[in-house]
Amino acid sequence: MSKQTNIETQKKFGEAINTGQLQKFHELMTADVLDHDPAPDQGPGPEGFIQFFSTFRAAFPDLKVNVEHMVADDDSVAIAYTVTGSHQGDFMGIAPTNKSIKARGVQIARFEGGKIAERWGSSDELGTLKQIGAQISA
Repeated sequence: MSKQTNIETQKKFGEAINTGQLQKFHELMTADVLDHDPAPDQGPGPEGFIQFFSTFRAAFPDLKVNVEHMVADDDSVAIAYTVTGSHQGDFMGIAPTNKSIKARGVQIARFEGGKIAERWGSSDELGTLKQIGAQISA
């Protein structure tokens, strides 16, 4: 598939997160998609992503992912993004605080046939926890 097809898939992935239409992940990812940096307790494949983002959106129902920068070649798309939302549900054992979050992250996705086949990524999880008032000790 072409670089443009992969970019469109990446954009649709972000739209699915932003709108909560997470079942679209089945159309956007290979059945055996491999996440090299899964969240704690994230299961395999598209269902693992659906489970993670369902939990994340339950904690932050107004969750938005905004892509700040994108770089692509014929096989991969890399993005730098910002996540925003309001803490309105339980998140990692922390009761809702109604505090807003803003966290940065990066992701690299490798594509096969216009679908995400592998993902590597990192986000500011510690910053997110601090913003909702988690007590972090060294």
